[in-house]
Amino acid sequence: MATISLMASPRRGHYDAIIVGARCAGAATAMLLARAGLKVLAIDRRPYGSDTLSTHALMRPAVLQLWRWGLLEPLLKAGTPLIETTTFHYGDKEITIPLASGSELPGLIAPRRTVLDRILVDAARKAGAEVLHEMAVGDLFADTRGRVRGIEIRAAGRSSLRVGADIVVGADGVGSLVAKCVDAQPLRRGAVSAAHVYGYAPVEPGAGYHWYFRDRIAGSFIPTNDGLACIVASVPTGLFDQRFRLGHARARMDVLEALSPALAEQAARAPKDARLQAFRGVPGYIRQAHGPGWALVGDAGFFRDPITSHGISDALRDAETLARAILDGSEAAFAIWQRQRDMVANQILDTTDAIAGFDWTLDDLGERHRRFSGVLKAEVQVLAGQPMPVRRASKPSTYRAPANQDRPPADLSHNRTGARP
Repeated sequence: MATISLMASPRRGHYDAIIVGARCAGAATAMLLARAGLKVLAIDRRPYGSDTLSTHALMRPAVLQLWRWGLLEPLLKAGTPLIETTTFHYGDKEITIPLASGSELPGLIAPRRTVLDRILVDAARKAGAEVLHEMAVGDLFADTRGRVRGIEIRAAGRSSLRVGADIVVGADGVGSLVAKCVDAQPLRRGAVSAAHVYGYAPVEPGAGYHWYFRDRIAGSFIPTNDGLACIVASVPTGLFDQRFRLGHARARMDVLEALSPALAEQAARAPKDARLQAFRGVPGYIRQAHGPGWALVGDAGFFRDPITSHGISDALRDAETLARAILDGSEAAFAIWQRQRDMVANQILDTTDAIAGFDWTLDDLGERHRRFSGVLKAEVQVLAGQPMPVRRASKPSTYRAPANQDRPPADLSHNRTGARP
């Protein structure tokens, strides 16, 4: 599918929902809403099919959702390897866990974002959503009562364009413009941050996940598409500032060698000109999830350190539960959505901070991982029992809902907060 041109414009002046950001959280939200019959526009500033920094690893909740959405088979057909074992390396001790398989969960996968995000976008378009890439949202606008009514698009050499919506969803990541414009309040801030340096190297078919831990350092080996594995060196942010500022490559190899000579040897198979990517880390957070005419999903609303590889799983889960609230359209549905999101997010942030803080010993780290596994199992049980999001047959009469109601009045204020990207 061809990349959308910079000169493309939205086909409508008003949509049931506009999604700012079309990565995994935004594209999944757009797909689910469009499948339920809503008129949806998703906009992303990056090109269609472009890459982004990611550990790639999907946990059981995410694989279950992709299977339910009919997207697991396309991902496997795209060459995403099936992961059938995961091994935890606590110092010199190894614990290998076979991943139980079934019709809906044959194993785990870790797709490149060039594959996962593209398949989600394609599914959203097939469902009827309009998805525009290489187009930036510059602002939101609101009515005189402060309710968000749409977005303002800016492009070089063109006048700004306003597009209205019943709800604007921010799926635009950690630095979310939508969150800034609506002044979404932090409900909780994490206590720690870790830094991660990512690189790719060739891997033999059939490899499983490997997670490595030693005193104050950690690493990951995650098989992905194109015969490659994502190999990550992880350290506390303070240690990163001390040891990595003179060069990521040598410091990363030192960490991998200390974790496992075999892991370092695997990483050394990468081409000499292979590019590394570094994330210095930021503490996790949980932001206010919604307000008048807006909502946040993915990292825009909830971010946790990548060390537990749960970001994509969180994004897909919250996309489905947000879609269900939008389609219901009642105040109660949004309140339930935020309460459920916060309950799960707090558990995940607790366990992620407990690992990303690097204050553990190898003896107690296994227990922290078991607690995290318990959270994942509870997620799978909840998701398995939920129906697919559908549109309400009748709209609530006591609440002026963010979706499918309230056309914008003629008198619009320019911007609720004056925030700029």
